[in-house]
Amino acid sequence: MFKRKSVTPGTATNKVLAVLAVVNLGLVAFDWSYIPWRDSYLRYMPGFTQWYGATFKGIEPHRDTDTYLNQVERLQKEGLNAQETAALLTNLRDRSVAMVDENPFAAADKTGTLERIKNRMRDHMDEESSKDAFQRFWSRSYLSQAGFDQELDYFNDEIRPLMASNYYRGFNNRGNLINRFWILDLPFVVIFASDFLVRTFRLSRRYKGTNWFDAMLWRWYDIPLFLPFWRGLRVISTLMRIHESRLINLTPVRDRLTRGLAASFAIELTEVVVLRVIEQMQDLISQKELTHWLLDPNNRRRYVDINGVDEAEAIARQLITLTVYQVLPNIRPELEALIRYSVSCVLEQSPFYRNLAQVPGLKDIPDQLGERLVSDLTQTAYDSLTTALEKPEGLQLTRNLINRVGTTFRSEIYENNTLENLENLVIDLLEEFKVNYIQNLSEQDLDTLRQETHHRFYEITQSHQLAIRPEKMRQK
Repeated sequence: MFKRKSVTPGTATNKVLAVLAVVNLGLVAFDWSYIPWRDSYLRYMPGFTQWYGATFKGIEPHRDTDTYLNQVERLQKEGLNAQETAALLTNLRDRSVAMVDENPFAAADKTGTLERIKNRMRDHMDEESSKDAFQRFWSRSYLSQAGFDQELDYFNDEIRPLMASNYYRGFNNRGNLINRFWILDLPFVVIFASDFLVRTFRLSRRYKGTNWFDAMLWRWYDIPLFLPFWRGLRVISTLMRIHESRLINLTPVRDRLTRGLAASFAIELTEVVVLRVIEQMQDLISQKELTHWLLDPNNRRRYVDINGVDEAEAIARQLITLTVYQVLPNIRPELEALIRYSVSCVLEQSPFYRNLAQVPGLKDIPDQLGERLVSDLTQTAYDSLTTALEKPEGLQLTRNLINRVGTTFRSEIYENNTLENLENLVIDLLEEFKVNYIQNLSEQDLDTLRQETHHRFYEITQSHQLAIRPEKMRQK
């Protein structure tokens, strides 16, 4: 029995469809550029350009400029001494004036081309008026004096290509400019639409719990290939097709673009979030909500307590415990030195201390008394604190002290406009932080952040790929 071969990336079918997508994208690009670049196309492939414009864009030679050029051809064929030459020259002078006045280039949005024609003719004839330049150029006397063949060669080389680029584009029944590109695009649309339906139907049958619509969303990037509008989005579809078919390895490009976009998005998002948080804090301070929450525990109706613990009190107890058991033992020498200095300053002011220091044999006794006093004072204070924290009564006294400090602080801060001044200072401080460190990031700072973020994303993706490769090897 024959086994049914599944369509996987890299198969011949995918490669053919990828090539068709590239061809279709090339046609879309050419059609999009045909009107703005038509003059360049006429220069290098005039026959094909005229055929494409007439067939798919409804473009035909403009009646006025085409007749003008035909008259020049007749003049060149008849010569300067023929009987019809006078009538041809008169006709060319009249058409030149009409061309300058009526501007037949405006309908094709090529007024700039007419200006170039006028400038070239003025420079060539050394005239300030383009009409006067054309009038003198198409005169028998000037052509015979300057050289008939030489002047017509100038016209054919410098003026004719500009006039030949003018055109008339017709309109369809709906009043829109004629555009029959859909005729070229229709075969590709049918092919890619059929392939999309087949692929999504197979995906919906292959994976349980996936309906056809979900499979279509899965392959969303194929949809622009058969949409009759927004054809520029086919760049995405074509790149995905090329990548899936493995005609070109686009993984490095994809990773670099992804990391760059993610890094830029992360930087912009971080800046927006930080600014929003600061502005929210400013609003809370301005509306007194943050102040009431901090200073009035009973006014926390909208505050959600998730653990039933007064975190402010718990933090205060932790800080006191840390200070007594960890900080004070380490700073005891410095604390004793400070107390010793204070005690010495007090004793030096006492007459008894000064008189005792002058008695022979008793000079060192005041210093010894000071050292002993300082040592006993610090040790007694430390022992008292540790004892108070280790006994229930001491803990209760400490808790009472913390509550009393908080109550006193909350009551006193409302006096003398202290609270309002503090709120204004905090708001101004946040505003200065916003201006100096968030909104005024220099380009160099942003580039540094992007490079760091890009480097981190690169390390993450590389480690992810290294982790996946052994898994793929085991599967093989």
